[in-house]
Amino acid sequence: MADQEEDFSSLPLPDRFQHKNWKVRKEGYEAAAKAFGLAASESDPVVREFIQDAGIWKGVVGDSNVAAQQEGLGALCAFLEIAGTQGCTRTRNNTIATIAEKGLPSTRPAAKQKALEALMLYVELDKPEPVIEELLPLLSHKQPKVIAATLDALTQMYHAFGCKTMEPKPLLKVLPKVYGHADKNVRAKAQELTVEFYRWLKEAMKPLFWNDLKPVQQQDLDKMFEKVKDEPPPKQERLLRSQQAAREAAVAAPSGGDEYGEEEEEAAIDLEPEYEAVDVMSKIPKDYSERLASSKWKDRKEALDEVHKVLDFPKIAEGSFDELVRGFAKSMKDANIAVVTTAANCVELLAKGLKRSFAKYRSNIMNPMMERLKEKKQSVTDAIGAALDAVFASTGFQDCLEEILEFLKHKNPQVKLETTRFLIRCLKTTREAPSPAEVKTIADASTKLLTESQEVQRSAGAEVLGTLWKIMGDRMMNAHLDGLDEIRKTKIKEYYEAAEVRAKYKPKAAPPPKAAAAPAGKRPMPGKRPAPGGVKKPAPAAAAPPPPPQEEPTAPLAPKPTSRPGASKLAAPKSGLAGPSRLGGLKKPGAGLAAASPRKNVVSPPPEEAAPPPQPKLGLTPGRGLAGRPLGKPLAEPAPAPAAAQAPTGLSLVERAELDELRAEVERLRRQNEEVRADRTKLTSQIHELQNQNAQLIEDHTRDVLSIKAKETQLVRARSDYEAAEQTVQNQRREVDRLKRELSRQVRASSPPPTDLADQIYNDSTAPARFGDSGYGSTGVYGRNRTFATQPTSPSGEGAGSTMSSMSSRGGGTISPAENGATGFSGSQQASAGAESWKRAAEVTQNLKQRIEMMKAKQGIGRSQQ
Repeated sequence: MADQEEDFSSLPLPDRFQHKNWKVRKEGYEAAAKAFGLAASESDPVVREFIQDAGIWKGVVGDSNVAAQQEGLGALCAFLEIAGTQGCTRTRNNTIATIAEKGLPSTRPAAKQKALEALMLYVELDKPEPVIEELLPLLSHKQPKVIAATLDALTQMYHAFGCKTMEPKPLLKVLPKVYGHADKNVRAKAQELTVEFYRWLKEAMKPLFWNDLKPVQQQDLDKMFEKVKDEPPPKQERLLRSQQAAREAAVAAPSGGDEYGEEEEEAAIDLEPEYEAVDVMSKIPKDYSERLASSKWKDRKEALDEVHKVLDFPKIAEGSFDELVRGFAKSMKDANIAVVTTAANCVELLAKGLKRSFAKYRSNIMNPMMERLKEKKQSVTDAIGAALDAVFASTGFQDCLEEILEFLKHKNPQVKLETTRFLIRCLKTTREAPSPAEVKTIADASTKLLTESQEVQRSAGAEVLGTLWKIMGDRMMNAHLDGLDEIRKTKIKEYYEAAEVRAKYKPKAAPPPKAAAAPAGKRPMPGKRPAPGGVKKPAPAAAAPPPPPQEEPTAPLAPKPTSRPGASKLAAPKSGLAGPSRLGGLKKPGAGLAAASPRKNVVSPPPEEAAPPPQPKLGLTPGRGLAGRPLGKPLAEPAPAPAAAQAPTGLSLVERAELDELRAEVERLRRQNEEVRADRTKLTSQIHELQNQNAQLIEDHTRDVLSIKAKETQLVRARSDYEAAEQTVQNQRREVDRLKRELSRQVRASSPPPTDLADQIYNDSTAPARFGDSGYGSTGVYGRNRTFATQPTSPSGEGAGSTMSSMSSRGGGTISPAENGATGFSGSQQASAGAESWKRAAEVTQNLKQRIEMMKAKQGIGRSQQ
């Protein structure tokens, strides 16, 4: 038995991996795991052997013996740990499917855990996409336990790496099919995976698969979502090797920090479904422009409705949409709000369909839409706001910021409020943090909003500052919030704590100044900073090690010049500096610098002569210590010797002073550049504001002119109506006069001779026979009753009217009843023929009766009867 074991252990590992005895295979797997653990790198022979023979791992992870399979999965994990990316890429095509089919559903918890760890390593060592591609076919496996185990492994993988590292779209597309499986365990695991997706994606994942589920399944999932809805956003628990390397590099960098981790957390998750681009240009009506220019709003709206149907595609192929966008911009000024709303919906669809390709049309449509935000109806502003959000998503924050800041100064409060809300949405959705100059501009505009009279406008301005604070951080925003009172700061703090943003400002501009300072520091070199360092520069040329110890202690530097004879204390440094040919070459640049900048040359000699107050800044203490002893004797010597001795020292001081001056000049130029940019931005905004004011004045003037013209038109119409009415009144008056004359003529023609009118009336009422026998002549009575004869008679011929009609036909004398009736009928017919109004005839009759009574009273007819 022992001999057999020795023989098995002497076999090569690949042979033991393929041995027919499961115990030999199991021991081989254990031995390989130990060997991989002791290997130094992937170039180790035992590791290279299994990298080259990658196909052998398929049988290892799918071993028919569960005990051996468990050890084989452990050996694979040990191999992947040391083999790295190369071992991962060469073996995963052979092992992943087998691990999911035979390792994940294992009845041994240890084997199942090792199988899951192997899949995690495959994701960690390279990238997750190939692993997902290998696991997707297993979701259609004939055995439900394999599907359930695969779904459970995917859930744990997404939990560890997150949806920002592992693409969720491929699995979201196949989830409805898994929900239709007959096995309840499969459906339960699918629900767990969906809940894990919801932790990362929230409601954004629903458009990809939600409509394909049954209502009951949707209700069950909604209940499960409620349990995790209020949890904090999840974070990636396990990093890829590439992410680990990037984080280590970020930590090792001079700036330090966890910038990489923050960038990973803020990485975008692409949940946009993959659609095929549709060419909509050919489907747009050819008479679109003509119909849009129609005077009837229904025609304009119908044209836009047709375009809306044409543009209703998730992805639109690129084309020339200039005319279409110009029509939308024109519709934004339409008087009918239904046309404006439909045009805004069309802009939203076009921007979402074209995405980044819509950026070239932004300048044509954005200003008209923001100008129309003055509409008070909420449905219109909501439609325009959605269109503006789509336009912003297709461009960028810097592209839209200029127009937004311009409309924040609009005189219309509604436009200002809606623009502020649009800016808040932009800050929350943008993934690029604004620059410090842009932050200053936004903060200044928002601070002005805090003084508005309307509370809703002040709240919107505070929300802008709070959201901006969330993006930029405390250090950047403190300068803009210091001047505010505590009440406003408290309000801004509330919005800061509640804001959810995607961008995070990272001062990446900080490292370059450090990099620039390093070469500047190298330029003087260790021996060039203090004045004596210039004296000791020849020593590093002869031997490199001495300079570091010579720079730190200043005491050893002092004895070296004093060790020389006293008479040549100033000359010795001169000869020592002039001796080497390299330093002789440094003298000429020094002289050139001294000639070029005489002001600096005056500063450089004093360090050894008199040590004035400015000297410690340039020469420092070593320079003073070097010049302290020889100052006693060289007083009698002329100044050229010290100048010659200090030429190299003056050169280093000149270089340093000039470097400092250049740095100051650079900083000054940078500040000037920033000020010029700020002034330019301010002037540009003022120009745009004046242009807007001018346009608004022109619009107001046009509106006033149109109003005046409308009033004038109304006045002209009123005058015309007055003249027509007056003409009608005159015509009616003339007609009344004519009728009166005609009636009078008819009365005169039909009236009887007035000879014995009173007697006839009397006889007619008392004794009819006497009237015929009266001896009065017609002339006397007519003469007395001339005025009475001119009065009109009633058309009915009743009373005295009938008597007069009878007398006019007979001329007086006795009148028979038959003749009287015939004559009255004839007079009545003539009177009714001449009268045009019954009312007027009644009035005339009444007047006639009154006059007859007056005549009776005058003649005393009534009294004589009595």
